[in-house]
Amino acid sequence: MVPPPPGEESQTVVLPPGWQSYLSPQGRRYYVNTTTNETTWERPSSSPGIPASPGTHRSSLPPTVNGYHASGTPAHPPETAHMSVRKSTVDSQNLGSSSPGRKHSKENTLTINCVTFPHPDTMPEQQLLKPTEWSYCDYFWADKKDPQGNGTVAGFELLLQKQLKGKQMQKEMSEFIRERIKIEEEYAKNLAKLSQSSLAAQEEGSLGEAWAQVKKSLADEAEVHLKFSAKLHSEVEKPLMNFRENFKKDMKKCDHHIADLRKQLASRFAAVEKARKALTERQRDLEMKTQQLEIKLSNKTEEDIKKARRKSTQAGDDLMRCVDLYNQAQSKWFEEMVTTTLELERLEVERVEMIRQHLCQYTQLRHETDMFNQSTVEPVDQLLRKVDPAKDRELWVREHKTGNIRPVDMEI
Repeated sequence: MVPPPPGEESQTVVLPPGWQSYLSPQGRRYYVNTTTNETTWERPSSSPGIPASPGTHRSSLPPTVNGYHASGTPAHPPETAHMSVRKSTVDSQNLGSSSPGRKHSKENTLTINCVTFPHPDTMPEQQLLKPTEWSYCDYFWADKKDPQGNGTVAGFELLLQKQLKGKQMQKEMSEFIRERIKIEEEYAKNLAKLSQSSLAAQEEGSLGEAWAQVKKSLADEAEVHLKFSAKLHSEVEKPLMNFRENFKKDMKKCDHHIADLRKQLASRFAAVEKARKALTERQRDLEMKTQQLEIKLSNKTEEDIKKARRKSTQAGDDLMRCVDLYNQAQSKWFEEMVTTTLELERLEVERVEMIRQHLCQYTQLRHETDMFNQSTVEPVDQLLRKVDPAKDRELWVREHKTGNIRPVDMEI
């Protein structure tokens, strides 16, 4: 039977606004809320009080990214994997049976980090989970060559490196603001000290008053800069530091969670390969004993064939069980990869927005500081406009005059 296309359900059953439906590696339909990034196996209902219907199983392939299945689908879909194992087990019971056929799948698939993907040359480009958004959940399923070496870096590892770099950048920004605070405090301290200087303290008249106001403005400016440094600490530096610590905890949680899933997936993959190898050996043993029966080399060959057939069947069942466990682990890995990459995306947006807001607060404080500094020199400007040398001379002469009689010439 030809599986229905991925969008068939959305054509027959209208989903609530903001919901999209996709297929998991096992062909099971799930739903993604493109607004909240929520995922669920049950079809969301637009009517309150109506329970959502569970998603139906499909055999079609999940969405791909850049030619790769975003779900990291295994070498065979679950139904196909079971079918090939059962066929190998049944064939092993027939005379002349050969090893399980996997040559075709090797040509059409590639394995990255123990996850089997369709080969990009054999699979058409399929829809993205969040098209037009360049979302993390669509573009980091494969590995990337390390530009500084011959190895490769996993896509999720690249995302973690970006997050850790963002954390480091935020730490350096916080250190920058701390240095700015130190400069402001030192500058305020020097201004206050200079305002207490006795230099030119004996200047008189209106110019003396203006000069005294100049020194007082330094003390006022020092207070303005102290307030500026205090606000920088409480409203910019401290929030940056606190947010960075929370961000570090979130990254550590994501890293450990995905790392555990990757280890489990690698373990399941190794078990599948071991079971596949064991089945191949059992089938070869059965084939050898069958050939011995044909040429009658042993009287116990028929009994040996029955025993070999039972072992081959058991090996096939073991392989089926390992494939089931692998598919379950891979399905869980796929779900968590989508959820976690979307969470990393949200955290990055939150980090950038938080830094932007606090830098805006920094510039606002700068504008306020400049405005207050300007206000400290306004009284100086007013007194400088009132400086009158003639009036100062009159006042000084009145205070210090010694007499107004001029000397006369002497007569003989």
